[in-house]
Amino acid sequence: MLITGDRVLIDSGTYLENGAVLIEGDSIAAVGPRDQLLAQVADDVPRLAFSGTVLPGLIDAHVHLAFDGGADPVASLQSSTDEALLQDMRLRAQQLLRSGVTTARDLGDRSGLALRLAAETADGRTPGPRIVPAGTPATTVGGHCHFLGGEVSGETEVRDLVRRNLAAGAGVIKAMVTGGGLTKDGPKSFESQFSTEELTALVDEAHKAGVPVAAHAHGADGITAAVEAGVDTIEHCTWMTSTGLDLRQDVLKRIVEQGITVCPAVSPHWAMLPKIFGEERATAMFDVVRQMADAGAQLIAGTDAGVQRAGFDGLVPALSFYAHLGLPNSSIIDMATSAAAAALGLGESTGRIASGYRADLLLVDGDPLADLDALKVVRAVFAAGRRHGPDTGSEQQQSMSG
Repeated sequence: MLITGDRVLIDSGTYLENGAVLIEGDSIAAVGPRDQLLAQVADDVPRLAFSGTVLPGLIDAHVHLAFDGGADPVASLQSSTDEALLQDMRLRAQQLLRSGVTTARDLGDRSGLALRLAAETADGRTPGPRIVPAGTPATTVGGHCHFLGGEVSGETEVRDLVRRNLAAGAGVIKAMVTGGGLTKDGPKSFESQFSTEELTALVDEAHKAGVPVAAHAHGADGITAAVEAGVDTIEHCTWMTSTGLDLRQDVLKRIVEQGITVCPAVSPHWAMLPKIFGEERATAMFDVVRQMADAGAQLIAGTDAGVQRAGFDGLVPALSFYAHLGLPNSSIIDMATSAAAAALGLGESTGRIASGYRADLLLVDGDPLADLDALKVVRAVFAAGRRHGPDTGSEQQQSMSG
């Protein structure tokens, strides 16, 4: 199929005007000027002439498909059977896809259900994004998200859990380095969970298999421990202490030097935070993210979809947070495309519109480099070459005018 558009985003902040993208199977076969590719392709190749912008499919680097995004996601999960939960997860995956997300990193589920769903979306049985699943997140006994089944104690149990996740097909290993608000009976968000030896063993076991580690870390002490252990991404990274926030500049410097990526996992409803936490505390939380960006830390986009107030269509609203901080639109789009792909270990296969890459594309009206809200007007989504419309997760007929 040949897709032509007024603008094709081919690099960071760079459009190919009047461009075209040729899809063969699940991959991009060619990218170039519209007239050039029109002259090269055979007459029987389907064409889609579009008047908007063609850009890489979006990546939500932090979701939990097992949670429903309601008032009490934990209670909903615990009251559901695995088969009912898997069916709900299928619907949530379709919701992600309809919003323009073609890759999602699932950072913790129950019973390996995200691994099953990842296989279904990979072979086309279920419409949805490519899913990079963590499987069962590692936590301490009674620790954050212990109800997902990943309670471990000691280096041996830590390594055994990592091996089980890897054997099941996990594309990332998740470690609950600190507590979290979702677990009411667990450690507080600023409190650390693992010993240095346990965390080092977890990272070592994952890295021996060539699989990255994502560290859930709100607390400043936990962030420091995660950096020392050599994790690949830090989720949330809010620098909490028992008395407030403590962004440690020496640790931030190591994050930058070690190439550790930070996923703040911003809620789609981030603008509500001043009402929830108060203006002063919310401003301090926002400023921490700004300081990390200013220091050169690589940020990527994620929504924590599934937790309270975080639905599966919220990536674009969450991106507006970074515009609020003053980041340029080109950098923000990179955070949800090429930078996120690199952090997930997929930088050579998705996140860009280039020959040989997976055909993950988003077609939107308007110019998102000028106005991020243009990303809200989804006209079509291509995931591994399969076309989907914004109103349904199913494959659509191959015709559309912009």
